[in-house]
Amino acid sequence: MRSKAGDYLLHRATRIFPAFIVCLIVTAVLFGPLAMLIQYGSLQGYATTAVTPVEFVWSNITLYMNEYSIGRTLSELPYPAVWNGSLWTLYYEFLCYVLVWCLGALAWFRRSAVLSLIIFVVATAAHASGSLLTALGLDGSFVLFAKLAPFFLGGACVYFVIERLGVNQWLGVSSLAIAAAQILAIPHWGGQASAPFLAYGLLWLATIIPQPRWVGTNDVSYGFYIYAWPVQQLLVLIGLGAGDGALGFVVYNLVAILVTFSLAWLSWTLIERPAMNRIRRRPAAPERVSGSGTSL
Repeated sequence: MRSKAGDYLLHRATRIFPAFIVCLIVTAVLFGPLAMLIQYGSLQGYATTAVTPVEFVWSNITLYMNEYSIGRTLSELPYPAVWNGSLWTLYYEFLCYVLVWCLGALAWFRRSAVLSLIIFVVATAAHASGSLLTALGLDGSFVLFAKLAPFFLGGACVYFVIERLGVNQWLGVSSLAIAAAQILAIPHWGGQASAPFLAYGLLWLATIIPQPRWVGTNDVSYGFYIYAWPVQQLLVLIGLGAGDGALGFVVYNLVAILVTFSLAWLSWTLIERPAMNRIRRRPAAPERVSGSGTSL
C-alpha cells in the first residue's frame, strides 16, 4: 500500500533470498563436512557423491526445495538425510508476496477489503476441496499453496480492518475464541477459515504484550527459522539428547536454542540487516521539472 511495485518486490526478495542462499552454502561447506567427519571420520566422496554439495545449493537456489540431502550425510538419524526440512515453506511464502503484489496493481484491492476477502474465501474453498484440485490435474505444489495462502490472505483482510478501525480489545479476545473454535470444530480446513480471526487476535496480543527494545531492533526470527533444523540434526548426530529421561531432552533443547541463536545473530548482523539497509539507502530517482530541462 505504501510502496511502489518495484520497491515492494525488491524489499521482499532482499528479506528472503540473501540469508536463504547463505544458509544453503553454510550447510554445504560447513555443516555437511562436519557431519561427514562425525559419521565416517573422513571427507572422502563428500564432494562427488550425489547429491553433491554444489547440486544441493544450485538445485534449491530458487527457493523451491528440490533436494534435502547431501551425499551420505545424516543417513542414520531418526529423520534421515534431510538437512533442512523447514525451508520448503519459503517458496510458498514468496508466492504469497507475489500474489499480493499482483492484487496491489488493482485499484479495487487498494480501496476496499472486499477483493481480499473474496480471494481469501476462494483460497480456503480450494483447500477444502483438495481432492477436486487433484482431479483437475493440479500438482502437489498447487495443493500446498492452496493450503497456506489463506493464512496470508486472512492477514490481508485484517489489514483493512485495522487501518480503518484500529485494534479493539473485545474484538481481539473474541477473534481468538472464534479462531480456536473453528480450528477445533472443523477438520481439515478449520485453520484456514480461522486465519482472519487468528491474525486479528495475534495483532491485538502484540499491542498489550511489551516487546523488549532489543527485539524490536534485532529481528533474529528468520535466522532462527532457517538454522534451527540443521542445528538440531547435528546435535542428534553427536548423540545429544539421545539418552532417556526429560533432562536429556531439556539439555538438547537448551543447546539447540543457544547455537541457533548464535547463527541467527550472525545472519542478522552480517547478511540480513546490511542487505536491507543497502536497498533502503538507495537514492531516489531524479525528479524532472516540467519545462525546465533539468532534474532535481
